[in-house]
Amino acid sequence: MPYSIQTGPGFFKKQKNALSIRIWHWLTFIGITASLTTVLLGSTMFKTKNNISTVMDGISEKGGSVTADQARSVAHAYSDKLWNTHKIIGFVLCFLLLSRIIIEIYQQKNERIAVRIKNALNFHTTRQNEILERNHYILVKRGYLVFYFLFLMMALTGLVLAFEDVELLKPIHKTANSLHSFFQYGIYAYILVHIIGVIRADMYKHRGIVSGMIHDGNEWEK
Repeated sequence: MPYSIQTGPGFFKKQKNALSIRIWHWLTFIGITASLTTVLLGSTMFKTKNNISTVMDGISEKGGSVTADQARSVAHAYSDKLWNTHKIIGFVLCFLLLSRIIIEIYQQKNERIAVRIKNALNFHTTRQNEILERNHYILVKRGYLVFYFLFLMMALTGLVLAFEDVELLKPIHKTANSLHSFFQYGIYAYILVHIIGVIRADMYKHRGIVSGMIHDGNEWEK
């Protein structure tokens, strides 16, 4: 978020990014990007039914022959490898989510998201520009909360799918799969809006928002 809540003059100002937040931000960005890449590949190039004919044609060219079911098993094996990679990335993202919760707990009180939102809500002014800045601040901070909620739902449902052989989880496996597929679109939407918003802010009103998440300094906060 491009400003902090203060009192008195200069109510909104640039913030210094904590090293832990900057590291978490970029590790999570890499993790989510890797996860989305496996989803994209698994839904296209490595989709089992799309590769059955490729396997059959390849074996036929070498003078062999296989049935469609046999070719499906071969194609499915490669798909399984990709989804196993997706599962491993998912475990890493679960760890990152847990670490973000820990970071939030041990941050200084005035740097916690809930406290900043509360301070912004309690700030009253008659200046139109400060009202707009405050409302934008609150909107972005609440957007973070939406992202963390979606992140949490993806993590929980993903863990249910990852441990599908656990008897206790089998009754909710189908529901978890549906919710996991549903919440992913929320993550996609948030990422798109976030990237567009950051680019616009960095190009116009809040220059330095990107660099502030790369190096230390009084820049913009995540």
